Amino acid sequence: MTEPDSDDDNPRCASGKARLFVEGELRGGASLTLDADQSHYLVNVLRMGAGAPVLLFNGRDGEWAARIAEAHKKHCVLELVERTRAQEPLPDIWLLFAPVKKARLDFIAQKATEMGAGVIQPVITARTVVTRLKDERLQANAVEAAEQCGLVAVPEVRAAAKLGSLIERWSEIAPGRRILFCDEGAAPGAARAALERLAGEGWRGAPLAVLVGPEGGFSPEERDMLRSRIDTVALSLGPRIMRADTAAIAALAVVGLMLGDW
Repeated sequence: MTEPDSDDDNPRCASGKARLFVEGELRGGASLTLDADQSHYLVNVLRMGAGAPVLLFNGRDGEWAARIAEAHKKHCVLELVERTRAQEPLPDIWLLFAPVKKARLDFIAQKATEMGAGVIQPVITARTVVTRLKDERLQANAVEAAEQCGLVAVPEVRAAAKLGSLIERWSEIAPGRRILFCDEGAAPGAARAALERLAGEGWRGAPLAVLVGPEGGFSPEERDMLRSRIDTVALSLGPRIMRADTAAIAALAVVGLMLGDW
């Protein structure tokens, strides 16, 4: 029986390693000065000094090993050593979801990132309660999840949009992208058959969007609008009632398994 890979043998495992997302270009022989927050994190929180190793990624140039050249609390300087992983794309699956309360919103951004969502798009529906969002907070949660989970890419977090307007312009915004919407009115047990049918039609790895409604569900008008489209497939999430944040992650999981890169 083969022993599982250790953290050092598995390039995607970031456990126990200082790992940061940065905006700047990553290339051999270059140096990089961190902002005050990241410098504070390395020097004050992790208590790292000159010579300590750090992993870096920017979503474009893969993952790079670096070492601390100057350990200042407000402007830590890193020297890039070598690329440890090539850039890897995220699955082409978007998450469209109705916003929920703050703590659960953080949860959705973090877990959607871990699940491999390429785009995180809040949508305002007829029954959405939370309509004021901080895009920066969502993005920060996505970045933190990518840092902790060994990703070399961070999903794009988009500004909230009204569901009706988004769907009306869908062919312009996302041409050829199929919408899988979690329909509380769909019969339990039908999701597997629908996803297997899509897989048989060649949709595995194709552009997809998972749409999850608010805690009160989609309005009848919204359900009719979605069901009337030829590019939309209704999915059931089973016989049990889920919280909206749980439903979003459950939907990403089953779609990732059947049509993604799992």
